[in-house]
Amino acid sequence: MTPNKDAGSTVGRRKKILQKLEKNGQVIVTELSKEFQVSEVTIRNDLEQLEQKNMLLRARGGAIKVENNVGVDYQISEKDKINYAEKSAIGKKAARLIQEQDTVIIDSGTTTAEMVKNLKSFRNLKVITNAINIVTQLVNHHNINLIIPGGYLRPNSQSLVGPLAEKNFRNFHVDKVFLGVDGFDTRLGIYTPNMEEAYLNEIMIEIANEVIVLADSSKFKRKSLTFICPVSKINTVVTDEGISQDDRKRLEDAGIKLVIA
Repeated sequence: MTPNKDAGSTVGRRKKILQKLEKNGQVIVTELSKEFQVSEVTIRNDLEQLEQKNMLLRARGGAIKVENNVGVDYQISEKDKINYAEKSAIGKKAARLIQEQDTVIIDSGTTTAEMVKNLKSFRNLKVITNAINIVTQLVNHHNINLIIPGGYLRPNSQSLVGPLAEKNFRNFHVDKVFLGVDGFDTRLGIYTPNMEEAYLNEIMIEIANEVIVLADSSKFKRKSLTFICPVSKINTVVTDEGISQDDRKRLEDAGIKLVIA
């Protein structure tokens, strides 16, 4: 394949990469390597440099477009299509952190929903959830004692929020809470686009012995509208191999258990 005429220089190549990203929403390392006739190491270095300038977000095997609008609140059906393989693997790993007779909170989200697919073998488990998509998955599992605190429905996330949900959650104490997030800055903490969900997440964290965050690697180095909690409140993070070395080190230095799917 003949390389792009203006892509011979590093600057030209990176400009072309950003143009492809703007058009397609994502780029793949192997495809870029063939198109520009350079090594995959060179392409990865390009993506790393562009990420440092907040011009893209690296994910396994490539990169995705940065959403500059921190308040974007995608519908759960849209989010489910993004990084599905990584979310599925994370869900399987996260399910292994649950033990028989645990009482757990499972937050709304596509990654937590993947975890729920792996709970069929449990014989005695209590699950508290405000997520309608998770309720739908568990409603016919008679081995699981399902508790729904109530609230009013947020259609985008299919979750129940508001004063009723907040009041009812405060009546519980649980072994573990599993949280899905939209942004994870390892220097600061975790984020979500919705203020009501963030406040409810804070309550979940308060009433749990262990806080477990499920986040594919594309969620790192990004923020969303509303801050949930600092890194110091998190016990365990389940993610994929795409997490950068600096994020990995910061989490480990903070004493957080890191589980790689």
